[in-house]
Amino acid sequence: MKVAVDHHSVAGLAIVKVSGEIDVFASPELRETLLALLDGGGRQFAIDLTDVDFLDSTGLGVLVGIYHRLRAVDGWMVFVCASERVRRVFHVTQLSKILILHDTLDEALKARTAPDAGGSAESDAHR
Repeated sequence: MKVAVDHHSVAGLAIVKVSGEIDVFASPELRETLLALLDGGGRQFAIDLTDVDFLDSTGLGVLVGIYHRLRAVDGWMVFVCASERVRRVFHVTQLSKILILHDTLDEALKARTAPDAGGSAESDAHR
């Protein structure tokens, strides 16, 4: 299945909805979209992976690369990841210790209003 990447903003938060498979073939499209948002001034990202069926190391590399670019400009990124299959990729690579995972977009939006806007990896209930 081909990847689809859509985005919109809610009060300065770029919500990026990804559907399909994030693999070596789809990663460039995802990277281009995220870089365009970053270059356009975006500093707060919620990456919604709810409809992602597959995530390989190339796709994960794109997400981690954007995460580091955001951190360099005092930005932040959270992930919406309900699928155990995709969530497992974050846990196996131990990225769940530094990246913030939420079960729903609503949960991610609520966490944004907390004192530590990005939340913390410790708040991940699926450790």
